[in-house]
Amino acid sequence: MTQTARIIVNIGADGSISAETKGMEGAHCLDSISVLEDLLEAQTVSSAFTSEYYTTATSQEGGLSHDVEQR
Repeated sequence: MTQTARIIVNIGADGSISAETKGMEGAHCLDSISVLEDLLEAQTVSSAFTSEYYTTATSQEGGLSHDVEQR
């Protein structure tokens, strides 16, 4: 079964926003940064690769975790 690419966005009670990609292989998750910033009218303040980013191509998993702050 092929996994569908997803972006999971969490908004904290304090207004902080975090996002994580799922089902994206390798660096494809990096394309989501500018899309998220535009959609959320926010700016990335920190970014880190998840363990899924480093998985092999056969698993079709990759991800990047983002913390953004509203502009």
